[in-house]
Amino acid sequence: MAKKDVPGIGEYGGPAGGWGALQAVAKAIRSQMTAKDATILLHVNQPEGFDCPGCAWPDPRQGSSFEFCENGAKAVSWEATNKRVTPEFFARHTVAELFGWEDFALEGEGRLTHPMKYDAASDRYLPIAWDRAFAEIGAHLRSLPDPDMAEFYASGRTSNEAAFLYQLFVRAFGTNNFPDCSNMCHEATSVGLPESIGVGKGTVTLDDFDHCDAIFSFGHNPGTNHPRMLATLREARLRDVPIVVFNPLKERSLERFKSPQSPVEMTVGKAVSIATSYYQVKVGGDAAVVQGMMKVLLARDAVDHAFIRNHTTGFEALADDLAAMSWDDIERVSGLWRADIEAAADVYANARSVIICYGMGITQHRHGTSNVQQLANLLLLRGNIGREGAGICPLRGHSNVQGDRTVGITEIPGDAFLDNLRRVFGFEPPRAKGHAAVEALEAMRDGRSRALVCLGGNLPVAMPDPQACFEAMRKLDLSVHIATKLNRSHLLVGKHTYLLPCLGRTELDVQATGPQAVTVEDSMAMVHASRGSLPPAAPELKSEPAIVAGIARATLPDSAIDWEGFVADYGRIRDAIEAVFPDFAGHNERVSKPRGFRLDVPASRREWRTKTGRANFIVAARDQRPLARVDAQDVLVLTTVRSHDQYNTTIYGKNDRYRGVTGRRDVVFVNEADLAERSLAHGDLVDIEAVAAHDHSSEARVLRGFVAVAHDIARGAVAAYYPEANGLVSLANFDARSGTPSYKSVPVVIRRAAGSGEGLNP
Repeated sequence: MAKKDVPGIGEYGGPAGGWGALQAVAKAIRSQMTAKDATILLHVNQPEGFDCPGCAWPDPRQGSSFEFCENGAKAVSWEATNKRVTPEFFARHTVAELFGWEDFALEGEGRLTHPMKYDAASDRYLPIAWDRAFAEIGAHLRSLPDPDMAEFYASGRTSNEAAFLYQLFVRAFGTNNFPDCSNMCHEATSVGLPESIGVGKGTVTLDDFDHCDAIFSFGHNPGTNHPRMLATLREARLRDVPIVVFNPLKERSLERFKSPQSPVEMTVGKAVSIATSYYQVKVGGDAAVVQGMMKVLLARDAVDHAFIRNHTTGFEALADDLAAMSWDDIERVSGLWRADIEAAADVYANARSVIICYGMGITQHRHGTSNVQQLANLLLLRGNIGREGAGICPLRGHSNVQGDRTVGITEIPGDAFLDNLRRVFGFEPPRAKGHAAVEALEAMRDGRSRALVCLGGNLPVAMPDPQACFEAMRKLDLSVHIATKLNRSHLLVGKHTYLLPCLGRTELDVQATGPQAVTVEDSMAMVHASRGSLPPAAPELKSEPAIVAGIARATLPDSAIDWEGFVADYGRIRDAIEAVFPDFAGHNERVSKPRGFRLDVPASRREWRTKTGRANFIVAARDQRPLARVDAQDVLVLTTVRSHDQYNTTIYGKNDRYRGVTGRRDVVFVNEADLAERSLAHGDLVDIEAVAAHDHSSEARVLRGFVAVAHDIARGAVAAYYPEANGLVSLANFDARSGTPSYKSVPVVIRRAAGSGEGLNP
């Protein structure tokens, strides 16, 4: 049946990349930057340049002059824009007025230029001097009855130097309350992998992709979230490596890709087919797929007995557990036939060296930690960790979210780290577990936390249940935002609210000893330098380390820590990182080399730093298995997704090119058969209501008047954009092991929108 015409909804026939990507890059540059400033793109991800503020995909050892992707170019132009948000802008607009603007419009106004403080009498932000802002913030923090009544959020774009100073200040202040963006994305990795293999990071390097015999891809969309990965996948396919994909939605970038850096492909060549097999697993069914594959491998005795015997524990318990699983349950939960799972297992068994890549389609579930551990189990069965061309590859989001965690941004610090902090800096750091993101918002909502400092980010918008999070923000006595651009978080003002503008990655950072470099860690544990070169967006801007140090000095006037010295020379911060973290030995020398150095990942050489001293097969806990039958026949499972014109909560535009959406975000992607079962059709207006299965709340969570889009998505699954769909996710709906919100598995019902007629188009 032909689809009816719906404004802003169509089909995209092209490949990922190609001319569409080049046109999008040109449009982003024209709308934000001068031609002269656009040359900054030649410095993205270069040894003497700056690290892209987008994703954490590593830089190739042998690079080119164009080491950026479409979305990286958008991120750079968005930061290096020539638009400005000045005190005059705030004089023209009240906070109440600005709160009515769309998120895209708020950030689209450009770069913040001056430190500002909210004035309740006029409902406006007014300029404030830096020294006065620091003094007032410090006084507010000191006035708290308990340091644990403050929350300190960190965004994954924060450099290692700023993050280290931040955690040093906060622990000297007296708390481990570090909600951060890891809590919302890959915390299940940070919790699950250490129990399995002794390290909470991926074990592969970029070179391993040159030597693997198969790649398995679970729950990620590289074309939007980490586009430079497509070049790596393309190279693997050109040498005939099978790539097996498990994803509920058909994503163009996992189907075919045309490299903008290949003149032949761009002119006369065909796009490269990426997935050799594409299985549309049900939302939340990935663990069932993996368990089915392991069941097949055991039945065929296609496991590495020597590796299992010499390096692992728990194999017998896992084998018994898999034997007890029925194929009926595995098929029902995964949404795949047994034959499909057996075919995937055959590809795995026939490959000597296998890499498994996964994204937040694995982690952002109520059983996210268990999902990660099942992937590790699958690799361990055939010894696919700790040898060339094999391993596990978590696909991190923000460009330094992994590095921030490495240098101490965590609510659960280890004793060895805290002991080193005490030895180096001479104070006793707090030992009690702090708040992760969900816990922080709950504490703010309940009045147990009265202050929030945000080192970047858009915390309440990124979190589930925005209404509860917004009200929690407005209850605060103190909120401080260190940011480059205006966003909705800044408009959720409390009793005392400050907006402190900082330098971006693209900008020259000059301190007392001269121009400075910062460092970041990519998703494969490579640490490298980043040096901006553009003039700062405004003379009044300070760097993130300088702002953190300014707040620290004002809050801790008797501290013996040399905050001024750290800001004067970031090399001193790196010396301190080396003194606290032994893996950073020779830090300044090693990071001065092109492309930097790799941190130690013991599992990569089959050294297992677990409690058992071995890699551990871990059986999925019964209460974490995604095998429960949904009772109501009309219930679907919603996953939130990014559009191609956004990065996390930053919306670059309202288009989602590869999914055929133009100029709108009020859509829900549904399988055409699921629409028909509900007497709905493509283009109908629908209401989406969450099924209150986990929070026992009587409050309805409904998105009203969304456009149903018939899409190639697994039966029983629907998808809507993040953060618009966050209101369907309860704060109580999260993985109990890691605290990761369940953005990717929300039970919902979809009905015709109230007041809309049958077949109504928007």
